[in-house]
Amino acid sequence: MYSDYLNPQESPLAMRKKIALIGGGNIGGILAENAAYRELGDVMMFDVVEGLPQGKTLDMAEGAPLVGSDASLRGTNDYADIAGSDVVIITAGLARKPGMSRDDLLKTNLSIMKQVAEGIRDHAPEAFVIVISNPLDAMVYTFKEVSGFPKNRVVGMAGILDSTRLRSFLAWELGVSVKDVTALVLGGHGDTMVPLVRYCTVAGVPISQLIDAQRIDEIVERTKGAGGEVVALLKTGSAFVSPALSALEMAEAYLLDKKRVFACACLCDGEYGVDGLYVGVPCVMGAGGVERILEVELNDQERKQFDASVEHVRTLVGQIDL
Repeated sequence: MYSDYLNPQESPLAMRKKIALIGGGNIGGILAENAAYRELGDVMMFDVVEGLPQGKTLDMAEGAPLVGSDASLRGTNDYADIAGSDVVIITAGLARKPGMSRDDLLKTNLSIMKQVAEGIRDHAPEAFVIVISNPLDAMVYTFKEVSGFPKNRVVGMAGILDSTRLRSFLAWELGVSVKDVTALVLGGHGDTMVPLVRYCTVAGVPISQLIDAQRIDEIVERTKGAGGEVVALLKTGSAFVSPALSALEMAEAYLLDKKRVFACACLCDGEYGVDGLYVGVPCVMGAGGVERILEVELNDQERKQFDASVEHVRTLVGQIDL
């Protein structure tokens, strides 16, 4: 059978890196397709719904010859099958609906994250873990607390997505390549996020020299509400392509030891005056996971906004009962 043939213990490709995806929904599907077709590693998709991960991965595996990928794709309903994973990306949980904030998902997704953390802790204890599930800052904190993993191997996908949305809006506004736009968004992954306009550039030129202040403010506000904008348009789900691609940037940096600098939800231990919370900060990501946090200078206004965002995260985490 297909699943037997692709058993990692029997496959001649068993030495390839292994990527486990927890959650077979829209984000999980994009993750599986791109990870396998880019040959970042063999993919194991886990979901509690019987047949869902098996069917999705079988469909993708049958299309792999068309893109020249030899990476294997398998689906499972058993956590035991994620054993040996180098990277685990968590998308499990309910998605937002119109009118909901990410925070509204806390109670439901908290119970799911506890189960996920236990499954990964028991079967993939050496993995580097990327959390996408919302509310992000609270979910990655929950995973860390339940799993007991070291902080360098548990990180949340947040700032990359927020920054890439800001990059997109700025590129569209100026009619330039997205490749030439850099942006940095810190703080919690939600309405209190802090886009640092001073650090946004186009080929090294500060955007303040290219766009007037009022228009920049409008773009910043759109960035803060970008996820909700997608939710309102879809009506039956939330963004899935951009979050998946953002997480893959992180996985690739870890697997290939790229030493990339990303804004991610990292556990701060005194950096930026924050202790014991996951918030979005710039970090260096390589084979050591989150290898170090970079502290950038914040002016008075930026510091005020960042501190307010941190307090929001602290309030959210304070509602968690483990």
